[in-house]
Amino acid sequence: MGEILKAYFVPHPPIIIPDIGKGEESAVSSTIDAYHEVAKQVKDLSPDVIILTTPHGPAYSDYIHISPGPALKGSFKNFGASKIKFDFKTEAGLIENIIEAAHAYGIEAGGEGSAGDALDHGALVPLYFISQYYTDFTLIRISIAGLPLEQLYAFGYCIQKAVLTYGKKIVLIGSGDLSHKLTSDGPYGFAPEGPVFDKYLVETIKSADFKKLISIDSQLSYKAGECGLRSFAIIAGALNGYCIKSNVLSYEGPFGVGYMVAELAPGNQDLSRDLFSFIETMHKSDIEVIRKAEDPYVALARKSLEYYIKRGKILDVPDYLPAEMTNQSKGVFVTIKKHGRLRGCIGTISPVTNNIAEEIIQNAISSGTRDPRFNPVKEFELKDLVYSVDVLEKPEPITSIDELDVLRYGVIVSSGYKRGLLLPNLESVETPAQQVEIALSKAGITKGEKFTMERFEVIRHR
Repeated sequence: MGEILKAYFVPHPPIIIPDIGKGEESAVSSTIDAYHEVAKQVKDLSPDVIILTTPHGPAYSDYIHISPGPALKGSFKNFGASKIKFDFKTEAGLIENIIEAAHAYGIEAGGEGSAGDALDHGALVPLYFISQYYTDFTLIRISIAGLPLEQLYAFGYCIQKAVLTYGKKIVLIGSGDLSHKLTSDGPYGFAPEGPVFDKYLVETIKSADFKKLISIDSQLSYKAGECGLRSFAIIAGALNGYCIKSNVLSYEGPFGVGYMVAELAPGNQDLSRDLFSFIETMHKSDIEVIRKAEDPYVALARKSLEYYIKRGKILDVPDYLPAEMTNQSKGVFVTIKKHGRLRGCIGTISPVTNNIAEEIIQNAISSGTRDPRFNPVKEFELKDLVYSVDVLEKPEPITSIDELDVLRYGVIVSSGYKRGLLLPNLESVETPAQQVEIALSKAGITKGEKFTMERFEVIRHR
């Protein structure tokens, strides 16, 4: 049976390496001392595998990248220290187990996309210190993704499940700096949210309050300019359900960037700390409520994509639908979301099929499998998807932006063969000017080009 021995949160400023800092590293002596303490502890623990999360590897919005291949290499040549280089073997079996566990939960993870084996500085800095004391380990590098913190925590729990069935000893490293906006003379300037964020996070880690960690206000973390939160959320999830003895070894921010070194030691299992089960139960309950509230339009969109993904065939129009869906032809947009985030949206301005039902079937499939912004939906994701259907009324020409209302009207912009559409009442679209700007961008209409506008209303089903 595998075991997670310990976890660490560490920063990654290359300046703390003497060959790079060239004396400036003396300003962060507390961080360096704490790093050596971590490295000595890792030596004493003697893990078989180190799993390291970093915000500077290949990162995607909704896909967690786990570096593939038999080896991972890297050097500090980009920081003027090319002689400091590393080469680690990976742990292919455990990587596959993690991917399998993630898919079972509906999270996309794997080695697709960037296939490079070059280690980023978010990985190299902690490995520099650890390798001075201990090198007898294989390495798994995991990059962050733009998923909600709850989902990154859930992915961390998938790591735990994979580790426990793998039969090797593991140490977890969460690499990440805190706020980059602590002082006005720092490289990123000052934001009042910077010190607030750092105080919040340090206190949260001291108390090992993972619910507080993943519930942090997104605007606070964004304005603070942090880079470690998502990395830490994954590692916290890997410790889900255990009593945690936490110790912040150091915190300082002499260059306007917050550096925290912390150790987290798992103890006995504690059901009161099983945050994953709480998240999963709440999510399943929310989905159940949504499914029960589906009207025929939304239910048809969902069943169409599920049928196509599972059987590879297009669903025939059911014979139980309301007459309005089979007797009328209109343009339809199908929008798909996953955990509150867009997963696909494709539609037709004017009808291209015989009726609304066929339009929904075709556009649901396209939204889930042909939206160029996303990978095609996989079967393991279907249980988490939420659908809405917009039936478009006939567009009417307008001559002024003043004739728009973002809550009531969608907009269509046209210039020659280029055409772009934006639906009404969308999150984060607050003004007609913003609405038109987004539609122009979607159409590929550049600034200065002449264009015409149309507005339309929709009947939204969700």
